[in-house]
Amino acid sequence: MDSFELNKIAGAVLGALLLAMGTGFLAELIYKPKPAGDRGYALPAAEEHAAAAAPAAAKEEPLPVRLASADAAKGQAAAKKCMACHSFEKGGPNKVGPDLYGIVGRPKGGHEGFNYSAAMKAKGGDWTYEDLDHFIHGPKAFVQGTIMAFAGVPSGAERADILAYLRTLSDKPVDFPKP
Repeated sequence: MDSFELNKIAGAVLGALLLAMGTGFLAELIYKPKPAGDRGYALPAAEEHAAAAAPAAAKEEPLPVRLASADAAKGQAAAKKCMACHSFEKGGPNKVGPDLYGIVGRPKGGHEGFNYSAAMKAKGGDWTYEDLDHFIHGPKAFVQGTIMAFAGVPSGAERADILAYLRTLSDKPVDFPKP
């Protein structure tokens, strides 16, 4: 094959590429493409979500008012999510979390046979309905450093129902605070 043959082949390839590019430019001049829309979904900003959550927290009734209308039967149903890690029977075994029978009035981090986190042991005091309400709402917010992996129960009414159920789990139930 001589150089004249190679020149003809290279010329044909370059000519075909030039024709394809020219056709593309001509097509863009004749037909205007529509711009693509936005990709994905528009997500709300974090500030809007936080601002919407603040009024919801402000609307929550005080704990004594919620406890006055709480239903222990609903609380038992709501506490099923707790049964994965806790037992509720008297003298029940410790699971991932301690037994919750008689929790109200019991020292924080003081159930024998359970290895509490250092943060829970350092919290001190006895469990009150107010403390339990805050802990059930957000365990990691109430006791920074707790090993409890539960996210919490956001509904104030559901937390009150759970507390009413926990009140029934005691030989000497502690009275609810007066509204």
